[in-house]
Parts: sequence; C-alpha cells; structure tokens
Amino acid sequence: MPLNSQDIEAAGKALFDAEKAGVQIGLLSLKHPEMDMQDAYAVQVAFCAHKQAAGARIVGWKIGLTSKAMRDALKIDIPDSGVLFDDMVFENGASVPRRRFIQPRIEAEIAFVMKAPLQGPGVVRDDILAATDYVTPALEILDTRIVRRDPDTGKFRRITDTIADNAASAGIVLGKARHAMHSTDLRWTGAIVKRNGEVEETGLGAAVLNDPALGIVWLANRLAEFGGRIEPGQIVLSGSFIRPVEAVPGSRIEAEFGVLGNLHCDFE
Repeated sequence: MPLNSQDIEAAGKALFDAEKAGVQIGLLSLKHPEMDMQDAYAVQVAFCAHKQAAGARIVGWKIGLTSKAMRDALKIDIPDSGVLFDDMVFENGASVPRRRFIQPRIEAEIAFVMKAPLQGPGVVRDDILAATDYVTPALEILDTRIVRRDPDTGKFRRITDTIADNAASAGIVLGKARHAMHSTDLRWTGAIVKRNGEVEETGLGAAVLNDPALGIVWLANRLAEFGGRIEPGQIVLSGSFIRPVEAVPGSRIEAEFGVLGNLHCDFE
C-alpha cells in the first residue's frame, strides 16, 4: 500500500529537521517497509518543499547510481535523481565548516550548465548538445540524513531511503573553467581524486551510462513524467565515475580532471 500524505509529509519534515540539526533519522524503509520508489520521490518533494519554504532556491539537479556496479549492488536497473539548491554550492578551494555536514563523502562528476530548457519526453543526446552552455568539473558532496545502517537490526539503507534523502545530495564544488560539450570526448574524461595527497579513486566518464550526456537524457525524460523540465541556467550533475571518498574532518580533497581542470576543497 502506498504511503499516505501524512506519512510523506512527516518523513519530508523529519529529513529537513535532520539536516538543520546535523543528526540522522532512522531508516524509512524499516519504518515503512511498503515504501516504493514513487513514495520515495514524494518524500523527496516534501523535503525540498521545506527547504524552499526556508528560503533555499533550486539551481539544478543531480543524477545518481549511473554506474552499473552501483545499480547491480542495489538490484535496480535505473539511476536516481535529486535536487540542487543554492545553499549547497561551494567555490573551488572552499573550506567546508566542520558541522556543515553529518557524514560527508565526495564524488567526481562532470557538471552540465544549460542555456536552453530540456523538456521530455523524447529527449535524445543531440538535444543535450544543443541545450548545454558548457561543461565543467565538479565534486559532489554526499551526506546521509538517514542512517546508513540500522544499529538494532543491522539492515542497510535501501534505494527508497536514498531517493527520499534527496539522492544523498548535500553539496557541490564547481570548477570555473567552461568547456564546450563537444570540445572533448567526455567518455574519456577522467579524474584522479586524492585525500590529503594520497590517491583514493580514479575513473572515466564512460562509467556514467557509457556517456555522461546520457544521464542528462534520462533525467529530462524522467522529469517529463511529472510535468517537469530542466531549466536554462540550471546545473546538472551527470553522475559520478568514482566510488565515494570519505571526507573526514581534516581532509583536503583534490581532483585532477585533465584538460577540464582541477578542483579542491578542505573539510575543517
């Protein structure tokens, strides 16, 4: 049975309060075992509505679970998505306050910045090329407002927990360099990610659905199912091509994206 409107609103408010307080709530999948992906997106909408009511402004979207390995691990066959807000954006070289996030992790991605709207259904890769203003390297900061593992049962987060939790999105560090989408083969664009000078992860853009642009195709067509679209000026994180790197206090995260440029940030 789908979650009722009261359950959805309560879960969205609990996530919003968790973010403000810097604490985690329990697994929604444990509290609501009948919860499906549609319910999870409804909770995400409720969470985002509370952020907007508090003054946050939507600036874009993130796409997650674009790697086959991650989808196989969660036993799903599609990516997921979340919303980016203006209070999530950090400049390259930023120092992230210690209490800003609960359990931050970092992923390396290519960000698409749009110059024209994208309205599905039927969006294809050529539409992404026409609508993209530029691409730039990015680091996504993941966080978990829901516990990763229930301490009593030992059960782990499910996909419904992740989607409800705004697809675990919490921050973004954007590069300043602007590159035309066609200026390089994004499948071969890679990143070397270091923590405190030591290489933690490496990856190639091809890990994102074989082409990062295809993540944008998926998102535009998924949003159309709910009457939404990608707007001009919005940022779209196309999906990570590395495993998440823990950003414990005292971490300096550096990412080298080759011709696209370098990024770094410090966690106090």
